[in-house]
Amino acid sequence: MGHLTIKDLARKLGISASTVSRALHDHPDISDATKRLVLDSAKEHSYHPNPIAQSLQRKRSNTIGVIVPEIRHNFFATVVSGIEEVMYEAGYIIMVCQSNESLDREVVNTKALAANRVAGLLLAISLETVNSKHLKDVIRLGIPLVQFDRVVEDLDTSKVVIDDFNAAYKATVHLIETGYKRIGFLSAKEGIALNCLRFDGYLQALNDHDVQYYPELFVKIGGCREEDGRKGAESYLKMANQPDAILAINDPVAVGAFCRFREAKMRIPQDIALVGFSGSPESALIDPALTTISQPAFEMGKAAAELLLKQLESNDDNFSPEIITLDTKLLIRGSSKSEAN
Repeated sequence: MGHLTIKDLARKLGISASTVSRALHDHPDISDATKRLVLDSAKEHSYHPNPIAQSLQRKRSNTIGVIVPEIRHNFFATVVSGIEEVMYEAGYIIMVCQSNESLDREVVNTKALAANRVAGLLLAISLETVNSKHLKDVIRLGIPLVQFDRVVEDLDTSKVVIDDFNAAYKATVHLIETGYKRIGFLSAKEGIALNCLRFDGYLQALNDHDVQYYPELFVKIGGCREEDGRKGAESYLKMANQPDAILAINDPVAVGAFCRFREAKMRIPQDIALVGFSGSPESALIDPALTTISQPAFEMGKAAAELLLKQLESNDDNFSPEIITLDTKLLIRGSSKSEAN
C-alpha cells in the first residue's frame, strides 16, 4: 500500500479527517480517549505525517537551503558536511545548490529555494555577487539567512568567517622571514570582501617589515580554480622581473600555478615559493607539498548551521545577528621552505 493519509486513518476509525488531524497535533478540543485511539491506530498502521502536506500547512518545510560556489571544491564540500551533521540531528534535511561562481545562477537558486518554502538559507556568495538584492528579498520574505566564508559584509545577517586579514598577514610574514623579497599576490575578484581582506593583510605585512610592494606583482585572475592559477603563473612567466614568492587566493589557484611553473622548469621553492589558502587535501599531495592556511571547514559548517537553528528557534522579531570568526593555522611545508634561503 502507498503512503497512508489522514483521510485513510479517519475512514478506518469512522471519524472526520479534521478530528484525526487535531488529535495527532494534540489539540485541546479533542478528548484524551480520542487522542489515544487515533495515536494507537496511527502506530498500528505505520502512519507517518506527509512532510510536504505539513509544510504547506505551516507555509514552511523542514528543508534548509544551502548555496555554495562549487561542490567540487573540497573546502565547500566539507562545510556542507558540517551543516548536514547539525541539521540532521535537529530534524531538518538540506537541499544543496551550487552557483558555479555565477550571480545569475545564485539568484535562480535563491528564488527556487524560497519558492520551495525552505525554513532557512545558508549561503557562501559567488565571485560575481556584488549586488545583494536577491538576498534582501529572502530576508524580506522572513526566511532566516546565515552567510559563511564568502559574505556580503553590509548585509545584516549572522555570519561565520575566518580572520582573512590575519591569515594572509601570517602567511606573508612567513615568506618575508624565509628571505623572499619580491612577493606576488594572485587575486580572484577585487570586490569580494574575502579577497580585499587577504590583500590588505598581505600589504600590511609588507609595510610592517619594510618589504617593497610591486604593483605589477598583484595579478588579477578573476577565478578560484586550477586553470585560473595556471593563467596567473603565465602572467608572471612573461615578466622580465619575476616574483620569488606568491601568495595565492586559495589552494586550487596555488596548485594550478605550481603545475605551470613546473612545466616552465622552475624549481619550487628555490626559484619561486608558493603559499595557498584553505588546507585542502590536494595541497599535501603535490611535491613539494604546498604551504597553506588551514581553514576549519567542518567547524564553519557546524557553526553556520547552529546560528541558523538559533534564529529559527528564537521567534523574536528583534533577533540580532551574530558574527563568528574562526581561527586558522599556517601549515608550513616544502613549497616555501628552501635550504637556499
